[in-house]
Amino acid sequence: MNQPRRVENLHTDKGRVPVYATGIVEQPWDDYSADDHATWATLYARQREVLVGRACREFLDAQDAMGMTPGAIPKFSELNTVLEAATGWTLMGVEGLLPELDFFDHLANRRFPVTWWIRRPDQVDYIEEPDLFHDLFGHVPLLMNPLFADYMAAYGRGGVKAHAIGPDALAQLTRLYWYTVEFGLIRQDGALRIYGSGIVSSKTESIHALDSAAPNRIGFDLQRIMRTRYRIDTFQKTYFVIDSFAQLIDATAPDFTPIYARVDALGTVPAGAVLDDDHVDQRGSGEGWASDGDV
Repeated sequence: MNQPRRVENLHTDKGRVPVYATGIVEQPWDDYSADDHATWATLYARQREVLVGRACREFLDAQDAMGMTPGAIPKFSELNTVLEAATGWTLMGVEGLLPELDFFDHLANRRFPVTWWIRRPDQVDYIEEPDLFHDLFGHVPLLMNPLFADYMAAYGRGGVKAHAIGPDALAQLTRLYWYTVEFGLIRQDGALRIYGSGIVSSKTESIHALDSAAPNRIGFDLQRIMRTRYRIDTFQKTYFVIDSFAQLIDATAPDFTPIYARVDALGTVPAGAVLDDDHVDQRGSGEGWASDGDV
């Protein structure tokens, strides 16, 4: 194991430059400072308060079952005991963003990378790259759910294959991850609920995703999602809504190779677009939308 480093994006006169690291590290739990634990406590308490009645029940139940509390940063080793028994997944410490193929390989083998370091107190409200809070609070609980855990492993296998096919296939698969794992909504108990990690780990987006009139909320459609560009710098213009986690498994069971070709022929869709054949829960007002910047 390597000595842990804190690997963050570089900021240059040409903008943000992602920096990747492949090191797998032991969680240096004894080295976390009082500020680190206080940051975890602040974020945890704030998010749990806003997520009651907003997050899907599987997410909240899993956090409790894993023993996550605001008291201190959880130990990966203790969470692994519960997680591995439930779905065969394990957590491993990483220094920052992983190269795509490394990330896919870990998911395919039911290993979830968790950034070992947590944001500084001055970054409590926003940080560009994933940190321990985003990874651990946002992503890990749903790995306790057998269906979602299987979806994530299938996604990893698909990512390894897409990486070999080429950049267009990889871009399409990235959009699927973005609009499900990171920013997905689910219908549950007659209402919309949050399951995407990018939403559940953000107070403002947790409110925006369900309450704002600005974004579109559109029913899940695999090819539609794989065509749709997205935002990395602000709230999403569109959220896609699944009916169940089983729907994710069913939609991603077929071989994606011919799907990539069909999606490529159709072309991409702007992040805020509503198409004639969409199943629309809400057509957004578009208030506050930037006119450019879709990825």
